[in-house]
Amino acid sequence: MKQKRAEKKNFVLKTQNGYFDNYDFNTLIYSKYNGLFRVYRKSCTHVATEYLSGLLQCEKGHKNMERMVEEVTDSDYKRYVHFLSVSKWSYEDVNLVTMKEADTALREQKKRSGRPTGFTIDETSHLKKGVKSVGVARQYAGVVGKVDNCQVSVHASLSNEKFCTLIGTELFLPTGWTDDTTRCQDAGVPETQQKYQTKPELALKLVKRAIEAGVEFDFIGGDGLYGHNSELTRALDKLEQFYVLDVHKDELVFLSKPTFTVPERISNMGRTPTLLQPDIHAIQLQDYIKTLTPEDFTREQIRMTVKGWKYSMVHTVTVWHWDGKEQNAQKRTLIITQSDKTKYSLSNGEKEKYTNNEWAYFQASRYWVERCFDDSKNELGMSGYQVTGWLAWQHHMALVMMAGLYILTLKLDKQDQMPLLSVRDARLLVIAIHFASQKEVDLCMAHIQVRHKQRQADIDRYYK
Repeated sequence: MKQKRAEKKNFVLKTQNGYFDNYDFNTLIYSKYNGLFRVYRKSCTHVATEYLSGLLQCEKGHKNMERMVEEVTDSDYKRYVHFLSVSKWSYEDVNLVTMKEADTALREQKKRSGRPTGFTIDETSHLKKGVKSVGVARQYAGVVGKVDNCQVSVHASLSNEKFCTLIGTELFLPTGWTDDTTRCQDAGVPETQQKYQTKPELALKLVKRAIEAGVEFDFIGGDGLYGHNSELTRALDKLEQFYVLDVHKDELVFLSKPTFTVPERISNMGRTPTLLQPDIHAIQLQDYIKTLTPEDFTREQIRMTVKGWKYSMVHTVTVWHWDGKEQNAQKRTLIITQSDKTKYSLSNGEKEKYTNNEWAYFQASRYWVERCFDDSKNELGMSGYQVTGWLAWQHHMALVMMAGLYILTLKLDKQDQMPLLSVRDARLLVIAIHFASQKEVDLCMAHIQVRHKQRQADIDRYYK
């Protein structure tokens, strides 16, 4: 089937079951992002559509501009390069629309599910060669579990039950970049971004941006990098944001409220004490758990999987946490879960306000941002870019999040007819919707139905 530019054609999928009649790809661009890809008097919307088409059509490892040109009819490599690296369309405005559209979609899903919506912060790495890619350095890369040459970005996701999408991103710049003004200028890093910012500081920027945009979420989640950072947690306290953030097993807590005083000088030897000291000893979490018995835990259902319910043993208790600087320790709820591994989290919420099942749900929500990363990298080309500059990187990530939003809306819209629809299934359907003959559409639907039948058989077997 001969392809034409997406802006000139209204794609309609006609399937035998009618599930996808009148599902228009252009709706995402022209109704939600209308005018945002205009530079001076010229509209670049058709290039955005082509680039999104390339992200969706190409397979993992081939989602770069050379391969996109091979897949997308009438596209042009130089046009892509200019669109990403030179064109001045605002990625901030595009990301704001993506965030608000995801918020709207998941508000409706929350009404349907009755479950809280989570705002999860996490970082991911993108392996790169050389030293020119903005922010690249030898640093810890989670994708390989070791220090490697990579870029690291902090992301925000919005999730409700199994539906999740990325809604914001910040690129982490190591000191090797922020201390080198010339290097930053060569990569096009704005002056306002050339100051070193930690990953928790970048995460706080994402939280504030979502609050300013009016995004609705019930709790904030994140791993130990963020839960251990007292500057972030105290900032969230000031913002009156409820959070459940993981902490490390060596985190110190008090089991009762301590008082702090400066010790008196007891001899003429040494310096006069100036630092506050607690009147009771703190305990590490890994030592606290050794004092618990099985009766201190409850067994809770966390979420449905294809191999049955995922269960966790859950313990919650009120503790006090001190960052070593404040005049008083902060009252916190400690959540400990045990399944395949032991996890610890601290929350500024009152223990009695939620059940152990709800606390475990909050803690387990970080699973979905990891799924977002996997799906975005494997299916949407998140790490497959061939650009080195700041602007191009931001443009690429904005378009990847747009593609993720489109897939999310498709999954939400079709969850009754196809409840087991994966991101890959949805992407293959999008290809069929826009770029395939009717015969290929029917074949794609048949393959998906076979896979779903097998998944359902596994689910029925485990849940029986």
